[in-house]
Amino acid sequence: MALLTSLFAGVSGLRNHQAMMDVIGNNISNVNTIGFKGSRVTFSDTFNQFVKAGTNPTETTGGTNSYQIGLGMKINSIDRNWNQGTFERTGITTDLALQGQGMFVLKSSGQTFFSRAGAFLFDADGKLVSPQNGAIVQGKVANAEGTIPPGNNLEDIVIDTNLKLPAIATNNIKWGGNLKSNSKLTRTEAVTQRGNINSSALDTDPATPLPDTTTPTKVTVYNELGTAFTLETTYKLTAANTYTMSWDLKDSTDTSVTTGNIAGLVFTDNGSGNFTLDAASLAKFDDTANRVNIPASNIDFLLDAKTITQNSSTATLSISADNNRVPNVVSGSVTIYDSLGTAHQITMKYTKIADNLWTWTASVPGTSTSDGQPANSTGTILFNPDGTIDPPNISPNNPQFAFTPSGGSQVVELTLDFGTGFSGVTQTSSSSVISALSQNGSPSAQLSNMNIDQYGNIVGIFSNGSSKSLAQIMISTFNNLNGLISVGDNMYSAYANSGEPRIGSLGEETGTTVQSGALEQSNVDLSEEFTKMIVSQRGFQANARVITTADALLQEITNLIR
Repeated sequence: MALLTSLFAGVSGLRNHQAMMDVIGNNISNVNTIGFKGSRVTFSDTFNQFVKAGTNPTETTGGTNSYQIGLGMKINSIDRNWNQGTFERTGITTDLALQGQGMFVLKSSGQTFFSRAGAFLFDADGKLVSPQNGAIVQGKVANAEGTIPPGNNLEDIVIDTNLKLPAIATNNIKWGGNLKSNSKLTRTEAVTQRGNINSSALDTDPATPLPDTTTPTKVTVYNELGTAFTLETTYKLTAANTYTMSWDLKDSTDTSVTTGNIAGLVFTDNGSGNFTLDAASLAKFDDTANRVNIPASNIDFLLDAKTITQNSSTATLSISADNNRVPNVVSGSVTIYDSLGTAHQITMKYTKIADNLWTWTASVPGTSTSDGQPANSTGTILFNPDGTIDPPNISPNNPQFAFTPSGGSQVVELTLDFGTGFSGVTQTSSSSVISALSQNGSPSAQLSNMNIDQYGNIVGIFSNGSSKSLAQIMISTFNNLNGLISVGDNMYSAYANSGEPRIGSLGEETGTTVQSGALEQSNVDLSEEFTKMIVSQRGFQANARVITTADALLQEITNLIR
């Protein structure tokens, strides 16, 4: 009977070390399986047979121990090692690797499964699925406004790959930058005529071929809004050494805005052979007669021709505005969109009209308007002595700009936000630079790409650069991961001792995050598995030796009857 006990003990050792080899073999075969968690085997002994029972000590004798002979061994447990596997970068957005104890939730044929393998893709219907069996990844899908619904109710993650964003009409533009405080006024303040009138080239006699008017001299002048005009001046000989100075102000279309003249400019010999203006003529440039003032066009400048001369020398008349200084016009542009998504270029122009006081002009070209005519709106900004701006200092209050676009769009109505304090447009001694900080419109766009962040949010990137939340991947955690049962295809099912799945979002709620463009590799350690393989092999060999030895002993017993 004793020899049969050792035989059966050896058999149990063989059987269970074979099971250990089966586990090791499965681990090694899955060394490259994504999301695979290796298993281990632990053993325990079985019931032990009493040979002699122990006794209690008495006053006169000591106690004795029990004698037991074991009946072999058995498998104590087969557990999975749920330690984190390493990540391998793939660059594929829908490849997802979990960092933490959470598991993806998938659904197939009405059944719910759980997995660590995140090699997903979108099928023909836009469902995010496991490619090996079509199980659909579960989560929450955003509404049309891009809002993820609250709660933990799961649904199939479905993304419409033909998703489009409607155009959003711009209704607000935020401006920022600086206007140089010590800039000169933008408006032309003085136009100066210099040079000589060639008297021998002019004649008041109609019978002669000589003209009676000088060749026009031209100069560009600017109004308060920085709009350019062309000023032309001519001198007409009306009598000997007597002229009438005429001027003509024209806009950008070469249309005359206003004309005027100063008559009776008399030249007298100053004693050196040069003829200069007499005192009465000089006085004509000291009164309002020489001021070109057109309030409707925001033009106001003085004409000064005090230094011109007249003699028979070559004509050298020239004209300049503010000694040829560059007018101070600061501008910035931004693209905005109407309700049909058509782009329009809005230009904001700033001009200085007094200390701490600037005008602003918003405009669009005629190509953007329904009537083909440019549209604009204007106002003023009064800066505080520290260079900041306050909303009450802006005129008109809550500045607006509106125009009717071409192409059938709704009227574009824009709020021009110049900011407050130092957060928007300022006026300091720094250089002038103005730009649009933001505008809230966008053209219509198609879905062009997707990103998945560490919290499982699937964000759509559209062709216009806008982004929108499309869905959120949810995960499950368990009280006892070892209670799950494997059903193949890298998937598990909840079972008796796993506990109920706790559905949650990635992040603090579950202590798990996800890495897009990567896959979690198997956590099998080959060096450890090979070591266990040696241990299993030696254990198997030793138990086999027990059986062969017990067999030899039984053979000797049977030989006793010979």
